[in-house]
Amino acid sequence: MRVLKVLRTALPVALPIMLGYVAIGIPCGVMAAEVGVGPAAAFLVSATFYSGAGQFMMSSLALAGTPVASMVASVALVSTRQLLYSAALSPYLARAPKPLAALFAATVTDESFGVNLDRFASGEGWEVSSATAVNLASMFSWAAANALGAAVGPALAIPTTIMSFAMTSIFVCLLAGQRWDLTNVLVAAVAIVGVFALKALGAGSLAVLLGALLGILAGLLLGSFKRRGSA
Repeated sequence: MRVLKVLRTALPVALPIMLGYVAIGIPCGVMAAEVGVGPAAAFLVSATFYSGAGQFMMSSLALAGTPVASMVASVALVSTRQLLYSAALSPYLARAPKPLAALFAATVTDESFGVNLDRFASGEGWEVSSATAVNLASMFSWAAANALGAAVGPALAIPTTIMSFAMTSIFVCLLAGQRWDLTNVLVAAVAIVGVFALKALGAGSLAVLLGALLGILAGLLLGSFKRRGSA
């Protein structure tokens, strides 16, 4: 009964992410098939590595003949954003059982992070068990879509630009669904301007990470200013 209750709570929250992962997981699986990854391997990699950006990057780098060491370094650099997720989510996991907290931490992605953090911060009693169920349902959707893409990949030819936009569109949808107060507007604006400015300055793949950090810093500074003003 407890499991069913958690699923009834989590699945409606996870469904938009799951549908989005189908849209981008199939193209990711198609790209994996191009470098010789079969459906079973695609499912296993997606359920353990579970990084959309990293998996797209691995396939692209493999197709370009990039050395393994360079691939590992590039994917690790892109994945450093997970450190920010840990810092933001850790206060909400302090009282959770350690096995549950570890499972939650191992299954967080960009999209489930955004959804769960919003639920936790709303003060509506969002539980770690429900948040973990959101992560797991999203992960299964991603892994299944990758396996399907790898299975049908040889018969499909999806343009790379469409694949890239499919991933970007998920972040746009999550951004549009935020509560638009002054802090969120400032964070989004600073991050967007920061990414464009850093790209123009030649920061390359670091531009997204550094732009996000600038947005977070701006939000923290505004929050500190508000607290001082209300003191």
